Amino acid sequence: MDNSLLITNGTIVSWEPDADLLENGALYVEGGQIIDVGPGAELQTRYPDVEHLDAGGQLIMPGNICAHTHFYGAFARGMAIPPPAPSGFLDILGRLWWPLDQALGEEDVRYSALVCLIDAVKHGTTTLFDHHAGPNALPGSLDIIADAVEQAGLRAVLCYETTDRYGAQSTQAGIDENVRFLQASRRRPNIAASFGIHASLTVSDKTLADCVDAAQGLDTGFHLHIAEAQADQQDSLDKYGMRVVERLHKMGILGEKTIAAHCVHVDAREVDILRDTGTWVTHQPRSNMNNGVGVADIDGMLRTGMRIGLGNDGFGNAMWAEWKAAYLLHKAWHRDPRRANGADIIKMAVHNNASLARIFFPDTPPGLLLPGSAADIILVDYHPTTPLSAGNLPWHILFGFEPSMVTTTICAGRVLMRDRRLLTLDDAVVTARSRELAKAAWERYNSIV
Repeated sequence: MDNSLLITNGTIVSWEPDADLLENGALYVEGGQIIDVGPGAELQTRYPDVEHLDAGGQLIMPGNICAHTHFYGAFARGMAIPPPAPSGFLDILGRLWWPLDQALGEEDVRYSALVCLIDAVKHGTTTLFDHHAGPNALPGSLDIIADAVEQAGLRAVLCYETTDRYGAQSTQAGIDENVRFLQASRRRPNIAASFGIHASLTVSDKTLADCVDAAQGLDTGFHLHIAEAQADQQDSLDKYGMRVVERLHKMGILGEKTIAAHCVHVDAREVDILRDTGTWVTHQPRSNMNNGVGVADIDGMLRTGMRIGLGNDGFGNAMWAEWKAAYLLHKAWHRDPRRANGADIIKMAVHNNASLARIFFPDTPPGLLLPGSAADIILVDYHPTTPLSAGNLPWHILFGFEPSMVTTTICAGRVLMRDRRLLTLDDAVVTARSRELAKAAWERYNSIV
């Protein structure tokens, strides 16, 4: 059988609610989907003539999902910001991210994506929601990223951040790129699209209305930053006399396919609006700590029934590090060890992220190891020194897992890394070229700031 694979001799973590771990389990994969799951002996008898991958007693798990990231941020790693150090969030945007956006060329877009995709493959993240920026390499930029994603063999949802920062012509180009790619992405089975907007503080009412008009008939929502810092709220109150979520709701931005990153500074009324519209909220604890913007009330939001996922905002794609940061940050912030319960971390990072991904990939939904699910699978070399069960697995991950334990990464049934050896990308070649490009991008950055 073509494109078929039988994975045996592992403990299956399906992430299906209330399901036990399946020791000595097996998965049969065909055509990018999981076809069968069960005891290893049964599946080996049922599928005797297919390619066989022996998990060697490792955990067999769904690939991780990142609900909000920025591939282009890879080129900021190690880059010096001219002194003095940024004093606040708007200073960070104006002196780091916005000049870097302008410094990127087409090859920079490609290689910053490849760097992040290699990181994702190595660390078992198989689906990523990217939010791209780069006004001087804008038309076709989402195809460049999509090509890189397909070369890596991963799954991604892409968008371009529409903003008014660079004038009306650039704003329209951002809208056009989103519309073009929303249509073009339909031809790519492992690529999907959303409609990107930067944030309330950099888009006028006219631009929001133009985005809503352009999105008509495209069956899409929006992907944007909401109330990441108090400055976003102050801007909205000063200019429009209402809070950010109220403004975006009035303009028709919110809804069941819209992704609102951060929501650190939303009040109770805004939480109700986000929940009632079915808008997705993503939490990025490492980024929020790094930018000093505060901490979102994820405990309170989850209690309302809000749909909250977990992203990384451009930090490394070893998503277990983000899980651990979320688990610890809220305890320290509130001085309360009961905050951010491990089960809630799993709810965000696993179940909610998977539900979000399934909106964009309904035919082969990622995030579970069940018949009909996407064959997005990782093998994890974790051999617990204490009893392991489905009930205590979240705490094993939070206190015992390390990113280096991922040995094999599979996406859509294609093996991308086996026994820690990359099969689709050459790490050394990508790294060498990225280093050259980043140096030149830094020089352009320094000419802008």
